[in-house]
Amino acid sequence: MDVMPLLLLVAGSAAIAGAARRTPVPAPLLLVAAGLAVSYVPGVPDYTLDPEVVLPLLLPPLLYTSASDSSYLDLRAQLRPVALLSVGYVLFATFVVGWAVYGIVPGMPLPAALVLGAVVAPPDAVAATAVARRVGLPSRITTILQGESLLNDATAITAYKVALAAAVGEGATWAGGIGEFLLAAVGGVGVGLVLMAPLHWLRTRLTEPLLQNTLSLLIPFVAYSVAEQVHASGVLAVVVVALYLGHRAWEVDFATRLQEEAVWKMVAFVLESAVFALIGLQLPVVLKGLGAYKGIEAAWYAVAVFLVVVAARFVWVYPATFVPRRFSARIREREDNPTWRGAMVTGWAGMRGVVSLAIAFSIPLTVHGGAPFPQRNLILFLTFTTVIGTLVVQGLTLPPLIRFLRFPGRDAQTETLAEANAQAQASRAAESRLDELLSDERNALPPPLADRLRSVLERRRNAVWERLGQVNPVSGESVDDTYRRLSREMISAEREVFVKLRDHRYIDDEMLRALLRRLDLEEAAAYREAA
Repeated sequence: MDVMPLLLLVAGSAAIAGAARRTPVPAPLLLVAAGLAVSYVPGVPDYTLDPEVVLPLLLPPLLYTSASDSSYLDLRAQLRPVALLSVGYVLFATFVVGWAVYGIVPGMPLPAALVLGAVVAPPDAVAATAVARRVGLPSRITTILQGESLLNDATAITAYKVALAAAVGEGATWAGGIGEFLLAAVGGVGVGLVLMAPLHWLRTRLTEPLLQNTLSLLIPFVAYSVAEQVHASGVLAVVVVALYLGHRAWEVDFATRLQEEAVWKMVAFVLESAVFALIGLQLPVVLKGLGAYKGIEAAWYAVAVFLVVVAARFVWVYPATFVPRRFSARIREREDNPTWRGAMVTGWAGMRGVVSLAIAFSIPLTVHGGAPFPQRNLILFLTFTTVIGTLVVQGLTLPPLIRFLRFPGRDAQTETLAEANAQAQASRAAESRLDELLSDERNALPPPLADRLRSVLERRRNAVWERLGQVNPVSGESVDDTYRRLSREMISAEREVFVKLRDHRYIDDEMLRALLRRLDLEEAAAYREAA
């Protein structure tokens, strides 16, 4: 097996993604452009997208890292708009695009057109989060887009399977399609619910950070493969597990969290970079099989599908945003009042990505009976052009659109006040715990070290204090061991307060992660200093 093409892909895409940070162009767009340019350079290997690689090997870790960084509480609060987009919009787009293509392309059977509709229906998780983070969208809109992109692949893949069964002649029915959708949805969520608690229990019981991080890397593949084995949605299983583990990550050892964050940042960076480069590199493969559709005709079909995809999202988003509020007092009471600006951004943030291409490449070459799959090559081409069109047109124009709409910025003073109050409450809890521990003779410390613990609480700074090597006659611990243990007890008390404040929505998950990381770094520093 020649690994050089893989190494070139990873190294080249990582270098371009790194260079993109010095430019105003989002990294996904620069990577796609580079892939398009490099695809015709003589000597560049063929990088044909293999759905047997993308779906089970690339999709699970990308979903896992995105879901674990998301907020379970925020997603739960926005569950209704997320469901309307991840389920309702995907099915709506499948039918709208399918019927449009059926009417536009001569000779395109309706089942094959619906296959294309399902393929291009889901916005991409990687593309949506990459752009949302860069442009700084309001937290509510970011949560909705992230939630949609995490869950919509499951709907699209199920819709694709139903449409494909009809296209190849397996006699799909409405009842069968609904049953398959329910099996995928309920089964995927069920597998996630079954796996999440044992996996979390195992993570908290392993004491070696390297083993814990190895388990962390295996978790998305385990969840995906188990769900797929029972014909459920692997996507939903991964998302459910990741949301739960991310919500309970504070219970894992601090060394594991620090290593895990670094490991997953690296994995996400490499995979996201390679995925977008792969999109651009598919151009020769797509054009090679286009066949009779050339020039103006193929370009017209591509523009028409792109416009239908974009228009269909707006047709769904605006009514889904405002109509339910008009007829439901409960929705008006529980949810913030949406604005036309938020609906505009949500409608425009519909970039497609590698999942659509991977699903398209999984379309079989023939139907039952051996005849060629109707217009398969054209479906691949239209999928490719839709992905590129949404990434380039919407991806490039979304940041200036957000700036033009002038969304209110985050209130830094309010956030700083909330963080200060949270820190004050946590410090008081830790100081109370320290006094309680020092009252026990087994925890006796020399005054300089006890004062240092209090100083850490007051000023949150690293300081060098003289350690004495005596052994506590009661506990048998050295001063270093006692100091390390008490420091971790105090930090644990602070951590519990931060989590309670998050659970009561006084601070959000983003602030919680920042506060926990600060504690983790201080805990690691205290451990090294005492060693």
